[in-house]
Amino acid sequence: MNKTKTIIIIGFAIFASFFGAGNLILPPQLGFNSGSDWWLVTLGFIISATIIPLLALLGHAKLQGTMMDFGKKVSPLFSLIYCLCVYIIAVTLPIPRTAAVTHEMAIEPFFDTSSLLTSSIYFAVAFVFIMNRGNILSILGKFLTPLIVIILLVIIGIGVFNAPEVMNPSVLETAPLVAGLLEGYQTYDALGGILIGGVVIISLNLEGSTTFEERKSIIIKSGLVAAAGLLIIYAGMIAVGALHNSEFDASITRSELLAGLSIRTLGNVGNVFLSVLISLACFTTAVAVIVGVADFFKGLFKDSQMVYTIAAFVSCLLGVLIGQFDVHYIIVVALPVLMFIYPLTIVLILLNIIPEKYATKLVFRGVVLVAFIFSIPDFLGFLIEAEWLTNIKNAIPLANENLGWVLPAFFTFILLNLKNFTTKATA
Repeated sequence: MNKTKTIIIIGFAIFASFFGAGNLILPPQLGFNSGSDWWLVTLGFIISATIIPLLALLGHAKLQGTMMDFGKKVSPLFSLIYCLCVYIIAVTLPIPRTAAVTHEMAIEPFFDTSSLLTSSIYFAVAFVFIMNRGNILSILGKFLTPLIVIILLVIIGIGVFNAPEVMNPSVLETAPLVAGLLEGYQTYDALGGILIGGVVIISLNLEGSTTFEERKSIIIKSGLVAAAGLLIIYAGMIAVGALHNSEFDASITRSELLAGLSIRTLGNVGNVFLSVLISLACFTTAVAVIVGVADFFKGLFKDSQMVYTIAAFVSCLLGVLIGQFDVHYIIVVALPVLMFIYPLTIVLILLNIIPEKYATKLVFRGVVLVAFIFSIPDFLGFLIEAEWLTNIKNAIPLANENLGWVLPAFFTFILLNLKNFTTKATA
């Protein structure tokens, strides 16, 4: 196959994998709440939802191994625990959210049924697909993703050029850049970058026709294709949400806002069409991730098919139980978890893309440990309110913006590298 064609196809596949339709409900409301500061929240959102996932793919291009390799310099045990945490988070938060989005976007507006019934049917059908892995999902994905992208580009185009003159001011409680950065956590795209990059490596290895350097080039270029697509969609939807924020009530939910914007730009028929496509895309994403989770646990237990079945069943059961809650609740519940896993993920991604002389085992262990320790106040801040915790956060730079781990991790990286170079110079 022509190399350029290969890059484009893989780039679209990566984009489709990142493009969990649930993420679509996040950018419009972020813009809605930011008003004229929408460009600043866009920058923050792009950093955590596009640039960092792209860097994860670059890390895979360099390592060309598995997800386990991202943490191996800390220790094999740490890497295993980290991978387990990522997979557990995947089946308890973003995957149930796909069912919740499906209910709010495609079922609730038209049928008077419970969310529990929706999630039960949703994951029962998903389990059937998971246990009978075929090509239907990839075939659907090839058609679904382009259709959704075309519809979204139409919404963005019409929304930008037909926006009202009045725009409500920002109601963000934090700095716009930080608000966008933290909202980008909710896309789970950084975690997705580590997960998806491993799948791309396996796919290229199965072809068996490329060298290490060729695979590296393909991953980097296809990653840029996917990142460009995400940037355009995310930035466009944030802008549309901001430009039209005077047309909706301040209490509108994320799902209602996306539906409202599609009605104003596409009409009722277009909104129904978009809702159905988003629901199908949610479904394909859920099945793909659960298959990945089941495959991971299957591999841990000597390729046991029974383990695969159990992991798939438990994942679907959790989806039913958690997916019956509304999208807003799932997003709120996820916040403390993301404050815990994202600092570790970002640090591992950054350390794996820099030259190895700056990322020794000592540097890996020190930076990861410090990032973990200083992310604890951010994690606890979403669970409890206590004076001692407030005092701790006040003493740590950026902690009140839930980024208290950033500077300590950075200075640890600098100090440990200075120590390494000083030791070599005096040896």
